[in-house]
Amino acid sequence: MPPPRTRGTALRQRLAELRGPDVPAKALDARALAALAANPGCERRAILDGAGVDKATLADALGSPSAFGQSQFALTRGNAFEAKVKADGGAELLRLVHERLDPGAAPPVGAALPDLSAIGPEGRTARTALALREATGARGTWTLLDHPMIALDVAGSPAFLEPDAVVVHPDGSWTVVEIKSFPMLDGSADPAKVGAAARQAAVYVLALEAVAVRLEAAPRVRHRVLLVCPKDFSNLPTASAVDVRKQRAVTSRQLARLTRIEDIADALPEGTCFSPELPAERLTAAVEAVPAAYAPECLAACELAFHCRERSRAAGAVTSLGRSVRAELGGLTTVEDVLAAARGERGDPRDPAVAALRRAARLRTEALGTMCH
Repeated sequence: MPPPRTRGTALRQRLAELRGPDVPAKALDARALAALAANPGCERRAILDGAGVDKATLADALGSPSAFGQSQFALTRGNAFEAKVKADGGAELLRLVHERLDPGAAPPVGAALPDLSAIGPEGRTARTALALREATGARGTWTLLDHPMIALDVAGSPAFLEPDAVVVHPDGSWTVVEIKSFPMLDGSADPAKVGAAARQAAVYVLALEAVAVRLEAAPRVRHRVLLVCPKDFSNLPTASAVDVRKQRAVTSRQLARLTRIEDIADALPEGTCFSPELPAERLTAAVEAVPAAYAPECLAACELAFHCRERSRAAGAVTSLGRSVRAELGGLTTVEDVLAAARGERGDPRDPAVAALRRAARLRTEALGTMCH
């Protein structure tokens, strides 16, 4: 068996081949990782994200352009708001952390702001780990880590993540800070957007816990994160503490279910490549060589959703109707199977799903007969 370093090098080389010659890797961020964890059965997304394939560019090349992602205006507005929150050495951000999460601690006056610059993601990850260790040891002081980099193992491959900020409290505990440009109106924000932010923050919490356990005396990673947003219709920051224990538990469980990227790559035909420069027929064949697990929820989370939806519908897969419908139908995986079971042509009548379908078909026939008379 080759040593771990050799296996890791071989996997990186294999993923680079899948991405295509001279195609730069797209970093796997927490938003994409949360979406991947929400659909752990999708090997297609796992290998594409693991290989650093730009799925938006891939979708364009496949003829199914993605409507997923933020507009340039939203990105610009978000960057401007984040800069405002972190101005003056992060004084306002630290004030909000103190007020919402740790009011019993000393006020964050003269907080430390360590330099986290280094070469490459591995260097930045190591520099962040060192800064966290030093800040944890300096009890009694506040420390703000601006855009630290932390790594999380995802299906046997490291994902490098960059939270907006991490704060080390005077007691040595760590808090994730998420800065979003959507507003908080009268102290509350859009539940769907808060939920997405919580799932993203839960990924950071998991990654920080992996850093914490490697320290001599593992510090506490707080499960209440700080969500910072504009107040009402102004550009003034306000904040809310969000408990992400549920999201953290779900994400951890789902990530553990992911098939190892190495196993997916080994199962692909020789010469498989996802470069958007390839002819459409070859690129489509490469994508279809990897099983997908499409569901309507993918439309809000994956750039390849339109392509996968088209294929799912063409195959008559019941997953295109939603995961809840798929769960109710048991072993009936296609629309053709469902209709045949309802007509009494296929299926075990003792199967609850088959029995329910036949009963529904009888009720429909009776209702239509009543209407005709």
